[in-house]
Amino acid sequence: MTQGSQVLQEVVLAEPRGFCAGVDRAIEIVERALALHGAPIYVRHEIVHNTYVVEDLRAKGAIFIEDLAEVPAGATLVFSAHGVSQAVRREAAVRGFQVFDATCPLVTKVHVEVAKLHKEGFEFLMIGHKGHPEVEGTVGQLTDGIYLVEDVADVQRVQVKNPERLAVVTQTTLSVDDAAEILDAVKARFPQVREPKKQDICYATQNRQDAVKVLAPQVDVVIVVGSGTSSNSNRLREVAQRLNTPAYLVDSEEDLRAEWFEGKVRVGLTAGASAPEVLVKSVVARLRELGAVSVRTLPGVQEAVRFPLPVGLGDKSMAAARSRS
Repeated sequence: MTQGSQVLQEVVLAEPRGFCAGVDRAIEIVERALALHGAPIYVRHEIVHNTYVVEDLRAKGAIFIEDLAEVPAGATLVFSAHGVSQAVRREAAVRGFQVFDATCPLVTKVHVEVAKLHKEGFEFLMIGHKGHPEVEGTVGQLTDGIYLVEDVADVQRVQVKNPERLAVVTQTTLSVDDAAEILDAVKARFPQVREPKKQDICYATQNRQDAVKVLAPQVDVVIVVGSGTSSNSNRLREVAQRLNTPAYLVDSEEDLRAEWFEGKVRVGLTAGASAPEVLVKSVVARLRELGAVSVRTLPGVQEAVRFPLPVGLGDKSMAAARSRS
């Protein structure tokens, strides 16, 4: 621990940090829909959980809604990166909207697994946070037979019809360590439970948490750039705190408090998967104003994942639109 007489000297950046492929894709879907079809474009729920991103898209003509009744007939609608229930899909079809689906492909993978195993007679335990839109979307793939467990105590209480035909899925943005603990409890109570062929927690969530585990022991305080509604950003803060490093979640540089850095020499900085790098740069600039004189980036995983856009929003569609204008 540093002494009070010492002053802030260095900012240490985690790698990787910030946008993941699913978030990049979701934002691009809204921007391309606006370019092709003009404002307004309606988006069910925040496209991703980041205040800056949502406000930027709102300024460009996106209207964020929760109830499809708010969308006028014939409008263009985008489903957020978190995914939606089958009931929402059916309602959108009945209302005749032109729909572009920005559901992260890694969330879609979970939905496909649920649908497949349901046909084979499986019930499901879903490890996740109640009320999160991704959880609501996944649970809503079925009308029954899927039970949410948020912690080990829930695992002990849950009642299923047939323990021999039980599968487990998880929210993609959980704490890797928390999910592992809950999964261990599931396997202890239901030894025959079927696990996913590949873990549901997404590569970006895993990589960013791993990066914070490297970062936190090397610094005196960790700042996570991300909105309070962002599950994966909150998990990054928790990872640092578990390593006994004070950690704070900020939406922007305006949320920084000078007292957090009193007697601190090194500040660790990362960003949730829905937080843009422009916010990281603004935080770095503010930390320089508070006394930091150097910035360095830790070595880490280099991500090269990219997901395809939906039909109708690709480069050919954009080129055709430009040629007509």
